[in-house]
Amino acid sequence: MANIQDSLANIMTIDGCAACALVDSNSGLVLGKAGSGIDLDLAGAGNTEVVRAKMKTMKSLKLNEGIEDILITLGSQYHIIRPMKNKEGLFLYVVLLKDRANLALARMKTADVEKDLAV
Repeated sequence: MANIQDSLANIMTIDGCAACALVDSNSGLVLGKAGSGIDLDLAGAGNTEVVRAKMKTMKSLKLNEGIEDILITLGSQYHIIRPMKNKEGLFLYVVLLKDRANLALARMKTADVEKDLAV
């Protein structure tokens, strides 16, 4: 099991990763962060609303599946939001540069880090 900073450092090794954070979706607070180029505190709070909205919608639709990840695609970036299965209320947030990142590999690596993260 890895601690928060080691896990975020591992995510930062993803080719094209600009920044990442572990966020508490109950409060919107960032519990750990790495990288630069984006205000991770602001992004954590804002993406908390994205996670809450998606969870509420899934409940209304009676979809009894967990979210693996939420992908937001921008012109030059991918943003991955990965709710943690074993720690309800926490999610990993990863910012990737599109021109350098392999999205499939980044999603796999983020999933591996999530499994190994001890919070």
